[in-house]
Amino acid sequence: MSLIRSMWYYFERDLIKWTRWKMTVFAHLVTPAAWLIFVGLTLPVTFTDNYLEYLTPGIMVMSVLFASLQSGSLVIFDKILGFLNKFFAMPSPRESYLFGKILFITFRGLVQATVIFGVAVLFGITVYGVKSILLTYIVLFIFGALFASIATTIALVVDDHDGYAAINAMISMPLFFTSTALMPYDKMPGWLRTVASVNPVSHAIDSARVLLSGGDIPVSEILMLAAGATIVLAICTSVFRRATL
Repeated sequence: MSLIRSMWYYFERDLIKWTRWKMTVFAHLVTPAAWLIFVGLTLPVTFTDNYLEYLTPGIMVMSVLFASLQSGSLVIFDKILGFLNKFFAMPSPRESYLFGKILFITFRGLVQATVIFGVAVLFGITVYGVKSILLTYIVLFIFGALFASIATTIALVVDDHDGYAAINAMISMPLFFTSTALMPYDKMPGWLRTVASVNPVSHAIDSARVLLSGGDIPVSEILMLAAGATIVLAICTSVFRRATL
């Protein structure tokens, strides 16, 4: 069985599992949109005339971040329920499970980001063309693959769901709140500006914000994210190949 075909099988498996529970899909799509509406339309700010337009890229990246970190939970459940042992014994390439899982999680994050973008358009943000939107989705895909790989690597090391959930909670919100999602660098305290400048979430948000505002393509930012995703995916693949249950 080829790698691509096997990878698609695992992607389809997770997609069917996700769409089977309608309330879960509804919650995954509505929650980030609620963030956009309640924060973007109610938070008083003075540094921009259209805070919703400023906030939209940040919430899109946030939705991909939180979705990506759920990749680890899916791996943990497969470990606990014994499915991972069975997948390891199948003749298909072992990496197909890993790549299919990362592909599905990234896809799910992009679906959530699409809902957020659609809501923002309904509330009147400016759209600068199809090219800027497509490039934004490329950034979101790279970012999603980066953090899905990180989450999967952690899940392969952690033994139980509670332990992974604790790690997830420990890194997800701090990553978001120490980024440029809610405010620009020049409005941050000095210490927070330093942290935000090295936060990969900030780099993804900054890239998406430039693209959605019709600016020049942030080539260096995109290449940095792509390099990080490639390195982490390689590490994740190596850990996965050595995993035993």
